[in-house]
Amino acid sequence: MNLKWLITGLIPLVLLMLVLGWVFKNGAGVERDPAAPIEVLNVEQINIKPSGFELDVSNTGPETLTISQVIVDDSVWNFSMSPDSTLNRFEDGKVTINYPWVEGDPHTILLISENGIITEAAIDAATLTPEFSWDNVLNYGFIGFYVGIVPITLGLLWFPFMKRLKKGWINAILALTVGLLLFLFFGTLFDGFEIGAEAPSVFQGNMVVIICTVLSFLLLVGFDQYQHQRQKRTGYSPLGISLLMATGIGLHNFGEGLAIGSSFALGEAALGTFLVIGFTLHNITEGIGIAAPLLKSKPKISQFVLLGTIAGSPAIVGTWFGGFIFSPIWGAVFLGVGAGAILQVIFVISKMLMEEHKKNNEPVVSWMNFTGFTLGILIMYFTAFFVK
Repeated sequence: MNLKWLITGLIPLVLLMLVLGWVFKNGAGVERDPAAPIEVLNVEQINIKPSGFELDVSNTGPETLTISQVIVDDSVWNFSMSPDSTLNRFEDGKVTINYPWVEGDPHTILLISENGIITEAAIDAATLTPEFSWDNVLNYGFIGFYVGIVPITLGLLWFPFMKRLKKGWINAILALTVGLLLFLFFGTLFDGFEIGAEAPSVFQGNMVVIICTVLSFLLLVGFDQYQHQRQKRTGYSPLGISLLMATGIGLHNFGEGLAIGSSFALGEAALGTFLVIGFTLHNITEGIGIAAPLLKSKPKISQFVLLGTIAGSPAIVGTWFGGFIFSPIWGAVFLGVGAGAILQVIFVISKMLMEEHKKNNEPVVSWMNFTGFTLGILIMYFTAFFVK
């Protein structure tokens, strides 16, 4: 009985493998050469050295390709390539071009394959790419410190003021927190889409963001439900909710660090400075949101330090990542996970508010809660003007 059941499952699988094998061997049945070779060369990063340009490239197309010519600013230029000018599928290479570039000027590089397919790489304003050094590590780390940890700590300092508020006002602040988080969720998601679009199309960067968002949300919800059943708890502790918020916001701040680090790495110092000021103002509200769930408890100072570190320190790591080793596909993964974590916190706080109002026979969508929720969105919206 079991053997027959197993065979019924294997027969369709074997037939599928036979069909796919035939298609791979003989083609789809239409014998027609393509109008042009299918080649996809992706420029991962452009490093600007005193002697010229170094391009990290990868072959993300279905076929082997060979780079035969390089044109810089409308002039054919000598180049060298390692490990070889011919790249197999998914193979990486480095193109080195000795070129007398000019500080602050734009430059255009064309990589031409032996089949005549052109890949363009543009430099908007040439400047030396920051090299990995302990001085740069400290400088970037300091930027991430006062973009992430400092403003969130300032937001947490609002706790004594909020602690004196009445119960209705505390619930309104929690609703405000939901508004803040909802804005952060969509902001993180859209930032992930923007970074994912820079990844090679074969990796489907936008789908990576969606997959990581959904999986991280479901994984966190499932893990929390398992913990509650195991410990026979009916809800979250105030500190537990704040820790969830700090983790989700921390992953979001990782994306902010990416933006700042990559801006300085590309020589856009003015944009990088503007982002530092904007994110600092923007992140103060995140500290207020993290402190809100603690209003019904008596937290210790060490817990505030822990929350500020969890929420703010990823900005430091993101700045290092963006400045030295930025990768679009990994950026999409991190931001997708961050969006899922933020969505899970929205789910937790909203559920907690609904259960509390239901227990007290109060309407969930009161005017105070609605005002707080709307104010949270508007605060994030208007402070975002400083970073867009």
